[in-house]
Amino acid sequence: MKAVLFEAAGKPLRQVDDHPVPDAGPGQIRVRVQVCGVCRTDLHLVDGELPDPKLPVIPGHQIVGRVDQVGEGVTHLGMGDRVGIPWLGWTCGTCRYCQSGQENLCPEAKFTGYTLDGGYAEYAVADARYAFPLPPEDRFPDLSAAPLLCAGLIGYRALRMCGEDARRIGIYGFGAAAHIITQVIRYRGGEVYGFTRPGDDTAQAFAKRLGCVWTGGSDETPPDELDAAILFAPVGALVPQSLKALRRGGRVVCGGIHMSDIPSFPYRDLWEERSIQSVANLTRRDAEEFLDIAPKADVKTEVTEYPLEKANDALEALRQGEFTGAAVLVCG
Repeated sequence: MKAVLFEAAGKPLRQVDDHPVPDAGPGQIRVRVQVCGVCRTDLHLVDGELPDPKLPVIPGHQIVGRVDQVGEGVTHLGMGDRVGIPWLGWTCGTCRYCQSGQENLCPEAKFTGYTLDGGYAEYAVADARYAFPLPPEDRFPDLSAAPLLCAGLIGYRALRMCGEDARRIGIYGFGAAAHIITQVIRYRGGEVYGFTRPGDDTAQAFAKRLGCVWTGGSDETPPDELDAAILFAPVGALVPQSLKALRRGGRVVCGGIHMSDIPSFPYRDLWEERSIQSVANLTRRDAEEFLDIAPKADVKTEVTEYPLEKANDALEALRQGEFTGAAVLVCG
């Protein structure tokens, strides 16, 4: 099969045309991959910012495909089913975290496209527990569905961490996750304040088109105090910056897997019960809830399409901010 391999940090991904087609083992399914979203986490992987990846590994963890092999013991999925495969790919099921609904914190967890082979390929194998039926194809065609599986899921978990009473929410870094979760916040009756790189008029116009009540640079102060701020930009300096924009009791939620160091800041900026919360991975509950709410919220994803062999180009375009929304590789 055709596949794209990550072999070492700082090296371009390498395409091969004769990679072995994997087989589904017990509890697994194999899918013929149709498309796979491109994520900033993939950039962190190729830049060597994520420790101890499987080498070589096939990146990609926003996989949309159709089941073409069912392993022993799998009963809830069948041949031809359209499923999505996200970042969290396997958990032990027995540790204190798995037993308490915090499977996203499982110490033995494995991750699609990082410690498990992912979707930059024609076929992928997944634990059937972590493969999710997708909304109807006429509502979310394959290309549109791919960004839901990380940008959407992590965005949704970050929104959950903001708290039930958060109505004015600032979003720092207006990329794939921001453009999806903004639509969910507005569906729930909230207001979104969009923060971009200073001077990025294109991103600010994109944010306004999605219904943000205010947009500005990440170095600006919004006109109203925020209930919460979600940081999708992996820039530690934004933590103290966003704290200053919060009301008393507000929360900063860091939505990335990697972030540059957070500089020191006065305790006064944290005082009055403001807090900082990180987001790690996702749970099956997150996936089930978000994939249910996305069509109700009439979420629309904006995608830029690349062929599988242009994976390196897609990653570089993401790095340079050359598109709005999300990039998606066509693999099938």
